[in-house]
Amino acid sequence: MADNTRDKMGQAGQGTVDVAKDTGQKMDPGTKEQSFPKDKSDASCCGQQSSCSTGTGQVKEHMDVIASCGTKIGVVDRVENDAIKLTKNDSPDGQHHCIPNSWVDHVDNSVHLNKNSEDAKRNWQSA
Repeated sequence: MADNTRDKMGQAGQGTVDVAKDTGQKMDPGTKEQSFPKDKSDASCCGQQSSCSTGTGQVKEHMDVIASCGTKIGVVDRVENDAIKLTKNDSPDGQHHCIPNSWVDHVDNSVHLNKNSEDAKRNWQSA
């Protein structure tokens, strides 16, 4: 069991290295944890910087966005850099809102967040 866990952790670490290489980031071989530079010219639609969570590449337009409590909080309009922009048609105030990719827990037929609906709505950004 311990070997299996170590193997999975090693694979996850290698996945991070592979993503960094694919995006042109350089990994310092002497560090165990790599932070990526935050380029202000690559800000998200809401001006926030956040790291991508596993599975955010699978986010597609028109997917429902579901909070951790099971409440639908919106529908994906599009992905812009490090954020998901929600449609204004499904918004309670008729405006676009952006949520950082770091809030994504997993993606299947919907985008599932790691925040409950109240917290998400309290902290999302108007676009």
